[in-house]
Formats: sequence, C-alpha cells, structure tokens
Amino acid sequence: MTRKIAVSGTASGIGRALAGLLREQGDQVIGIDLKDADVCADLGTRDGRALAAESVLRLAGGALDGVVACAGVAGITPLTARVNYFGVVALLEGLRPALAAAPAPRAAVVASIAGTQPVDPDVVAACLDGDEDAAVALAERAIERGEGPRLYPSSKSALAQWLRRVAVTPEWAGAGIPLNAIAPGVVLTPMTAPLFADEAMRAAMAAAVPMPLNGHARPEVIGEALRWLISPANTHMTGQIVYVDGGAEATLRGPDVY
Repeated sequence: MTRKIAVSGTASGIGRALAGLLREQGDQVIGIDLKDADVCADLGTRDGRALAAESVLRLAGGALDGVVACAGVAGITPLTARVNYFGVVALLEGLRPALAAAPAPRAAVVASIAGTQPVDPDVVAACLDGDEDAAVALAERAIERGEGPRLYPSSKSALAQWLRRVAVTPEWAGAGIPLNAIAPGVVLTPMTAPLFADEAMRAAMAAAVPMPLNGHARPEVIGEALRWLISPANTHMTGQIVYVDGGAEATLRGPDVY
C-alpha cells in the first residue's frame, strides 16, 4: 500500500536523503522546502508555516500516513528559534489532524546531539511558552552578549523537550500517533560543509562531538533511522530522542546519566 508522507527540508541533506529512501520503497512523498520542492514555503515565518500546512493538506487529500520535520538552520542567528523550533512545531501541529485521519500514522523530527550542550535557558523557556517574539528578542540579546553559539543547542533542546511533553498526550499517543526524534551527531550535509572547510572548526567539532563509531555520518544514515521510526513496524516507541551519533552522546554524558 502506498503511504503519503510529508517531509520538510527535502531540497538537501537529511530531508533529501529520506525522501529518496521513501520513494524507493514506493511511498508518495510531499516535499517541503524554500525551493525545489512540492511545497515551497518558508518555515521561518508564520505565513510560510500556514502555507506549508494548507498546501500539504490539499495535496494529501486530508489524510497523511507520516510527517517528518527535517528542515533546520544552524549558525548564530535568531532563525534557529524560528525554523528549528517554531517551524517544526507549527508544521506538526498543523498536520496532526491529517495524521489522526490515517489508519497507522507516524511522526518524527530531527533533533541533535547539540541539544545536550549548554543552552540559553531564557530562549528555551520562551520557545516552550510558545512566545516566538520573545524567543527572537532574547536570541538577539544573546548574540549581542557574545553567546550566540548557544542558540542552535537551545533550539534543539527546546524541540526535544516539546516532543517529550506532547508525545504522550491524548492528541498524539491517544490518537495512535507515535512521535519521536533522531538526534544526529555531525552529518556530512551542505549545512556543515563550511565547517569542514575550516581546519580549526574541524578540530572544534571533533572535540565537541566525538564520534568513535565510524566517524561522521552521511545523511542516508539518518534517513534510514527516520524511515524506521515512521514505519508501520514502530507500534510502541514514542517520546524518544534516539542518538544516531557514532557514540557522541554516550562519550560526552557517560553512564551516569542513567
């Protein structure tokens, strides 16, 4: 049976890899991105998120078997909060009724090992409060203070906390919709390419995200993990942040986290 799956970020990186894997197995993929996608919309804006949800619903005919939010941005910018948190949450919430209309719906997002690193607690709190204007203002102040590098981890930490909070609610688990995340380490994508071009940044990444198992991952590795999360085989996993990171999380946090 052909399944209808909406995937954001399909123009490149993990989203593109996942879309290819899903199409290979016969699924219908509705891709979302700024360009080169079935639905072209900016998830960094409220209007763009509304357009994305409306367009996907129209193309899907009102029911979706899966939604995967892969779109994201890095860097020292308030866009990390706008896209990585508010863009993901709005898309998932906007498409949740279409998931609930399917017989075996699944949903997943791309988190990050960065979510375990130091964050700006005020930005995280504003995200979880649903106050985008405050989150952006706080992010701008963090940049002025020289604490911009904490913004990407903040966006991913907030996303993981939101997922853990809502996954077990009546609207998600109660409606039969597993909601999980894959948290990659360093992935070889266009987003990370500028970092690999800088020798100092390569050394910094190796120290911040040590990956003793097979080193840096290709996007297809993350795509395969996401494909399983949204497969019919996943009947009982929900609210989980699964680290596909070459052992980075286990190295950095050690056994005492449990």
